[in-house]
Amino acid sequence: MLIRFTGVSHHYAGSTTPVVRDLDLSLTEDRIGVIGANGSGKSTFARMLNGLIVPSQGTVTINGLETAGDGREVRRQVGFCFTDPDSQIVMPTVAEDVAFGLRRRGLSKAEIASRVTAILTAHGLQGYEEHPAHLLSAGQKQMLALSSILVTDPEILVMDEPTTLLDLRNTRRVVAAINAMRQNVILVTHHLDLLADFERVLVFDESRLVFDGLPDKAIEHYLGLME
Repeated sequence: MLIRFTGVSHHYAGSTTPVVRDLDLSLTEDRIGVIGANGSGKSTFARMLNGLIVPSQGTVTINGLETAGDGREVRRQVGFCFTDPDSQIVMPTVAEDVAFGLRRRGLSKAEIASRVTAILTAHGLQGYEEHPAHLLSAGQKQMLALSSILVTDPEILVMDEPTTLLDLRNTRRVVAAINAMRQNVILVTHHLDLLADFERVLVFDESRLVFDGLPDKAIEHYLGLME
């Protein structure tokens, strides 16, 4: 994995105030955390990683692909998991939702069915294939959202506060899933304890990257900002 932000700033339509500004950054680690107060720019940063947001100035490249011009290919390499899994569930049943992302991959029905079964089994959703997706529990929905992304086998997974709406038990399920993934993971979170074993943590404040380092030092810096 090689992610590069070069001279990146972004402001939304109708505003001249950047929500991310003057960002120059290279990312190569397997596990990267992103922390900061609400409105600090961290979620905008996360959405720029797979082209959901294109920077107003500068460039973002993923393994040499520029998000502004190669968005479709970037999104094949970078999966994105939102805070609220309901925003990602698009099909009526669990199996259909997981299969949805495979339909344009040129796979046979048998191969799709095999991949769906394998990913649901891996994430504790076996037996729920025909269950209405929107009637799952909150924890099950988050595991379904993860399954629907991981079945397409992206290289990188960006997760924007995936445990915010979950209780402790389901938070632990998501954390266990993250730990078991082969993908590079970039995790935006307010749950600082999740980052203890990460290789690198970025701290955003008032639209700028203000600290970049090991988890303990990054969390110490962030907590200092909050005092």
